[in-house]
Amino acid sequence: MKIAVLKETKAGEKRVALSPTVAQQFIKQGHSCLIETQAGYASNFSDEAYQNAGCSVVASKSELLQEADIVVKVNALTPEEITQLKKGTVSISYVYHLFNPELIELFAKQGISAFSMDAMPRISRAQSMDALSSQNNLAGYKAVILGADTLGKIFPLMMTAAGTITPSRILIFGAGVAGLQAVATAKRLGAIVEVTDVRPETKEQVESLGGKYIEVKGEGVKVEGGYAKEVSTEYLQKQKEAVNKSLAQADLVITTALVAGKKAPVLITEDQVKMMKLGSVIVDMAVEQGGNCAISELDKTVVRNGVTIVGQSNLPSSLSQNASELYAKNVFNFLTHLATKDGMKWELDEDITKGTLITHQGEVVHPSLQMAMA
Repeated sequence: MKIAVLKETKAGEKRVALSPTVAQQFIKQGHSCLIETQAGYASNFSDEAYQNAGCSVVASKSELLQEADIVVKVNALTPEEITQLKKGTVSISYVYHLFNPELIELFAKQGISAFSMDAMPRISRAQSMDALSSQNNLAGYKAVILGADTLGKIFPLMMTAAGTITPSRILIFGAGVAGLQAVATAKRLGAIVEVTDVRPETKEQVESLGGKYIEVKGEGVKVEGGYAKEVSTEYLQKQKEAVNKSLAQADLVITTALVAGKKAPVLITEDQVKMMKLGSVIVDMAVEQGGNCAISELDKTVVRNGVTIVGQSNLPSSLSQNASELYAKNVFNFLTHLATKDGMKWELDEDITKGTLITHQGEVVHPSLQMAMA
């Protein structure tokens, strides 16, 4: 099959969907790989590297789209790209189908079989295909580094001839993949780390990395398919009361809380920002979905009452080479599961296929969207 890789067009995006190494693995399986000119340049992969791996580098996007059996991207295809695809083409990318109804409608209208990497089910068989986890792992690391660079003090305890420097205090909201990597990174840098999460079962994971888990009395959130469901207002209020002391003492706060298919919950209000220390920093990793801090602004750094709030989106893109390598491996494992060199397997009732296939043969087939349309 012909696998086409497009150059990303989203502003600020530096990743690419396939690395030369992974493209070579596809070629060894009997596929052919078509790469748009300079698709990997921002991730430090030259056109020559792709050619040496056995790929064809194509200057014309239109030609590439017309030839492709499978189109692979990081971000969703644009409407202009979708309309150039031939009927029956397979698209693999992030789609965020619950937020993009117009794109879903267009995929179906064009007869495109669209798979969404962000809809990967959280089951053991799909772990090697889970792009959200691989990218969030890097984002959690980068959030700590970004916070450390913004903060006006060091993380570790340091004893000098001039006196002792006390360690920084870090508060992390959310102990998912990003939050746990943030814990590990901050601890390696010598900080004191506290963590709050609406899922009580994360306590053991936090403590195993050296963090302190902040207990919240009451029933936590239920988890469905590996993702947290929406949390009650009452529980969020209890969480707010439990973390206020730690928030007031924190030098750096990192927020990671997301709810699948919904706006991110506000965990830090403007009044809470006012109670934070002068010079403290918030890195809001949920800013693309509305933000966990009430005064975060997308892709802006704002200062309010002496507190710096960093709202940088797409943190994995700032580590584009590593992020692209991991995403490419996720795609390789996923596509190896879905297809052979001779074509797609189309096991529509299989858990991974059913969980990620959004449109097929002109119809919207994902269960979550079918329920919404019912």
